[in-house]
Amino acid sequence: MAKLTLKASPTFQAKVGIPVAGGASVDVLFTFKHRTKTELVEFVSTRADKTDEDSFLDMVTGWDLEDEFGPDAVKLLLENYIGAAVATYEVYKAELVKAKSGN
Repeated sequence: MAKLTLKASPTFQAKVGIPVAGGASVDVLFTFKHRTKTELVEFVSTRADKTDEDSFLDMVTGWDLEDEFGPDAVKLLLENYIGAAVATYEVYKAELVKAKSGN
């Protein structure tokens, strides 16, 4: 049985299905920055004036890809896989909400 601690780990991992044009989505394991409920509300409410790259880099701290994680690689990912930003954002929010609800 997993033991709950009151202070969450600063990061967590989750798989995101990256949409690939003309094919099936490909699962990529990302390492995400954990946010508290208050931090998540602030994060979500400040996305309107942010680029996809900025938002992605504010959520993700690493990935399980051959290419090294960094701003240039993120830009390349988001340019080539247009649905990647939305898919990642949706999984990020869902994982945090799931974690907050205790599931």
